[in-house]
Amino acid sequence: MGMEFIQKLPTPEEIRSEYPVPADLAKLKEQRDKEIADVLTGKSDKLLVIIGPCSADNEDAVCDYVERLSKVNDKVSDRLILIPRIYTNKPRTTGEGYKGIVHQPDPSKKPDLVSGIIAMRKMHIHAMEISGLTSADEMLYPENYRYVCDFLSYVAIGARSVEDQLHRLTVSGFDVPAGMKNPTSGDLTVMMNSVYAAQHPHTFTYRGWEVKTTGNPLAHTVLRGSVNAYGRSFPNYHYEDLSRLIELYNEHELLNPAAVIDANHNNSGKKFEQQIRIVKEVMHSRKVNPDIRNLVKGVMIESYIEEGCQKIGEGIYGKSITDPCLGWADSEKLIYDLAEMNV
Repeated sequence: MGMEFIQKLPTPEEIRSEYPVPADLAKLKEQRDKEIADVLTGKSDKLLVIIGPCSADNEDAVCDYVERLSKVNDKVSDRLILIPRIYTNKPRTTGEGYKGIVHQPDPSKKPDLVSGIIAMRKMHIHAMEISGLTSADEMLYPENYRYVCDFLSYVAIGARSVEDQLHRLTVSGFDVPAGMKNPTSGDLTVMMNSVYAAQHPHTFTYRGWEVKTTGNPLAHTVLRGSVNAYGRSFPNYHYEDLSRLIELYNEHELLNPAAVIDANHNNSGKKFEQQIRIVKEVMHSRKVNPDIRNLVKGVMIESYIEEGCQKIGEGIYGKSITDPCLGWADSEKLIYDLAEMNV
């Protein structure tokens, strides 16, 4: 094998024991999990707003951002559920580039997976402590879920992972909502199949064990746009797209039909400022069509303290080192606008 076995990683049990979630925060997660689940099952008419940096590369800046978010949350919690986007794994199309804090606790240095897992836990737990909010992360590596299962309230499965068998089967054992994105090709049938797989029980191998899952009734779809053979972005958040998704849900035997709209990526063509217009259009579609309102349970927004993005090493505090993000001022205003629109 062309592999060098560098070091054996600590087990999830060892990491959770050494860096535990305090008891009061465990109760907070239980409460938040129920509130979020109630939205997806239709018991609550609040809107999920999954918002934060493209990649969470710096604990100080991320926690600063989340603390700001918590102050806004106090004013909108009757209509919205804000879920900080604290993404610690970054998928790379070619395998090159910054792969997230789990790989590189310091983006300017070489990978260090043990330090990365510890840094990831510390950041998520610190964010909970200062904000009273539990977060979302992308499950790029499904075998790592047990390192994070005690503090995450939402998991995203990315466009490049959603067709993968292990991702689908592992999600079927999660006890929190999992958003299954449409693949980069835009094939919605692939996305629906992934939700079907995730909602049903399975037996498979996981971390050296034979495991059996119960199925995850909170698995749902996420529309993030697509890209064609020539690299051109095609959105799928328009009224007609949402109507088609309703038809697909009606054709499949799925629990808790729900969709979240990712306003960036190929829906915006990575033009981050377009996220404002996109989520407002989605809210308008919900307003004029009760079926769309019942289906669309939330939005995803890439946002940080400073707008845009920077190269690794520029050192601008609170500015994305991966995809460009909305700045804080625009993000704060957008959250208030969403609260006003969710009536």
